[in-house]
Amino acid sequence: MAEISAKDVKELRDRTGAGMMECKTALTEASGDMERAIDLLRARGAAKAAKRAERETKEGTIGSYIHMGGRIGVMVEVGCETDFVARNDEFQKLVRDIAMHIAAAAPVAVRREDFSADLIERERAVYMESMKESGKPEAIWGKIVDGKLEKFFAEGALLEQPFVKNPDITVGQLVTETAARTGEKVEVRRFARFALGEQ
Repeated sequence: MAEISAKDVKELRDRTGAGMMECKTALTEASGDMERAIDLLRARGAAKAAKRAERETKEGTIGSYIHMGGRIGVMVEVGCETDFVARNDEFQKLVRDIAMHIAAAAPVAVRREDFSADLIERERAVYMESMKESGKPEAIWGKIVDGKLEKFFAEGALLEQPFVKNPDITVGQLVTETAARTGEKVEVRRFARFALGEQ
């Protein structure tokens, strides 16, 4: 069994924000493998966050980000359960990071369920028309169109987009990790993105 040093526990705590005992347990289970321990803590954090999914988020904050000399601006509302967490530095950083991400990645909606039925049908019709022109067998058109729609959702739904500061995780995973560290449900409620000259 690998010897778990206090230095390793501290490093894991610094990297994840988890409690000392949780870090020690994760390192022990991972036989001292730091990356595996991080994965274990992330999985547990996600499980805890899922349990909190039914709670209400009546507190939170509205954050903003202005980019490129005033050419792009974003406002985002992120909710949490208590004003204590809403004022917490980590929560405030999350809100700023999400606003900056929205400015850079231009999502269409917070989650795929927020896409309007009209927009989805319009995209489906465009993809189906391109299939007719493609020369591919008609039997596979449906599967290809479904795959293109999945890609459309992944690219347009904020929570499914790769986070611009760390593309290894999605914005949704970033929110879940913050929720795990704060011990509260955290949710992106809505956003508005403005770009100079766009309607």
